Amino acid sequence: MQGFAYRDLKDRGLSAQPSLHVLRKVADAYTTLRANIRNGNLGKPGSKRRTKAESKPIVFRPNAAQPYDDRCLSWRVDEQTVSIWTTAGRIRGVRFACAESARKLLAEHRKGESDLVHRDGMWFLIATCEVPEAEQHEPTHFLGVDLGIANIATTSDGKIHAGRELNRYRKRQLALRAKLQKKGTQSAKRVLKRQRRKEQRKATGANHIISKSIVTEAERTGRGIGMEDLAGIRTRVRLRKPQRVALHSWAFAQLGQFVEYKARRAGVPVLFVDPAYTSRMCAECGYTDKLNRVSQGRFACRSCGFVDHADRNASRNIGARAWKLWRSGAESHAPAPV
Repeated sequence: MQGFAYRDLKDRGLSAQPSLHVLRKVADAYTTLRANIRNGNLGKPGSKRRTKAESKPIVFRPNAAQPYDDRCLSWRVDEQTVSIWTTAGRIRGVRFACAESARKLLAEHRKGESDLVHRDGMWFLIATCEVPEAEQHEPTHFLGVDLGIANIATTSDGKIHAGRELNRYRKRQLALRAKLQKKGTQSAKRVLKRQRRKEQRKATGANHIISKSIVTEAERTGRGIGMEDLAGIRTRVRLRKPQRVALHSWAFAQLGQFVEYKARRAGVPVLFVDPAYTSRMCAECGYTDKLNRVSQGRFACRSCGFVDHADRNASRNIGARAWKLWRSGAESHAPAPV
């Protein structure tokens, strides 16, 4: 691609390094697309979603994130300023604001590229920081984590992170979006954009809190973490329309990624296991039957009579599978993007 397009970019006024960034960004986008197709994240061959992705070129938004390396962007963390390259020339002494903890992280661990993002009328610099990982400890067992929509996460210890408040908020946002989309005015579109960002921030905040709680408990008790590998679930499951809305607005991969990176910093091993039949199998005797799942929240084994919260029973099965996988010599790994 560099040999094909580099000279054309130079002729349009871009200098060498920004031209290479443009080419790399395009190449990375198509590499990601191919990986998603290969992993089944865009559906089966012939599906509407996959056909659309394969038949059209990738389009980049004018205000999409722009990568900068140290030759195009220099940091003065102690002064909280940056010097940044633009097509109109280099701008120096641009001040940035951040929390004290973030400033310390930048000073000690910033490395590699930064992304410049324009969002809601403001500019953000997203820096890459390489924080040393703690030495991974040998777990005594695994804390299982069952993910869901009614309850965002339930651990095998019985800790339930309810999703009721977040789901109610999303329903209100869905109704608001419907009203704004019906109006179709420019001001309505601007409000829609702001509301979408607000909803994303709320979900991200919830995922940070939940992931910290899970990792802290596993670290405190000397266990690893077992989670469901939910790659491609959006194209695998059949749900009613209200459930589909909740499914597609839920950040499956994000929570797993938050748990994974926090666990690596704490030295806690993480395994993602196949969740098949974990909601139907008895965590006590192993008997598997669809009828064991009496209701959304209740599990009652038809063989041994064991009764438990349905999500806790599933999380115990996930923890047991992760422990078995660990003992067989599997390494901690992250799931494919959803």
